[in-house]
Amino acid sequence: MNKFTRRSALATLTAAALAIGSPAMAEDWQPNKPIEMVIMAGQGGGADRLARLFQSIIQKNNLSNMPVLPVNKGGGSGAEALRYLKDKEGDAHTIMATLNSYYTTPLRTDIGVDIEDFNPIARMANDNFILWVNSESDIETLDDYVAAVKEAGGTWKMGGTGSGQEDSLVTAMMENEFGLEYTYVPFDGGGTVAKNLIGNHIDSTVNNPAEQMGFYKAGKSRPIATFSEERLEAFPDVPTMRELGHDLVYTMQRSFVAPKDMPDAAVAYYTDLFKKVSETEEWQKYAADEALDAQFLSGDDLQQFLLNGREVHRNILDGMGELGS
Repeated sequence: MNKFTRRSALATLTAAALAIGSPAMAEDWQPNKPIEMVIMAGQGGGADRLARLFQSIIQKNNLSNMPVLPVNKGGGSGAEALRYLKDKEGDAHTIMATLNSYYTTPLRTDIGVDIEDFNPIARMANDNFILWVNSESDIETLDDYVAAVKEAGGTWKMGGTGSGQEDSLVTAMMENEFGLEYTYVPFDGGGTVAKNLIGNHIDSTVNNPAEQMGFYKAGKSRPIATFSEERLEAFPDVPTMRELGHDLVYTMQRSFVAPKDMPDAAVAYYTDLFKKVSETEEWQKYAADEALDAQFLSGDDLQQFLLNGREVHRNILDGMGELGS
């Protein structure tokens, strides 16, 4: 009996030890202090609005035992946020909301960051781009727009977020496709861009739908064409660039990543957290209303998606002559 008891006890202890290190136990980990949600963009833009929406959904539905605190670090086209996350190596209470500057900023400037080192958490959606003008403009079609920009002779002001970021890449794509010349005016965030379009301080933008939606619904901005593969449900009457004979397609990923060496249990916790967010009625409605392609992705699939995106942007920047050495 003594021999049997000792063997049983040893087996029980061994099983317990294995369970502690297994992914199945990840659900038992929970944060023990507030979670910092770093946003690699300024206030008011698409990334900021989405991050704060996720924070409110988490709070409203009691999905986390600790509060989530959004913090904007948009300096240097997101370099500030990237460096900050790098310095948080091993931290279990910091996550970062990304956009395509996650690719472009490290490619354009040597900031000592390799995004492959970060832990993928969740891709919540792919966002879209639309060419916008002020509704007071006489421009109704893409042909009208191209003619007006050419007539301006390089003085046409295209507003966008930062330089070498998403908006400027789309602007460069249009310059190459149509033989246009812009005066590109960079701003800290998409919200500021939208306000400047309505104030007639700039002539056009390629803002994300959510950044212009309020002004659009108020009849103050006019969509000319989308850069999506297919027409957006929220804008059924707005043609795609492809429909108009121009192979211009570009989207923006809306994802979350975590620092290098974050404990596996914490990575699993945050992945599960955002999976729950993605399934809420509030998020599904918002995504539909704001023309977001809400396809959840996580783990190795997300990491491969992000690394593929980096290579796509490496080629774009190389073609623009803006790839760093």
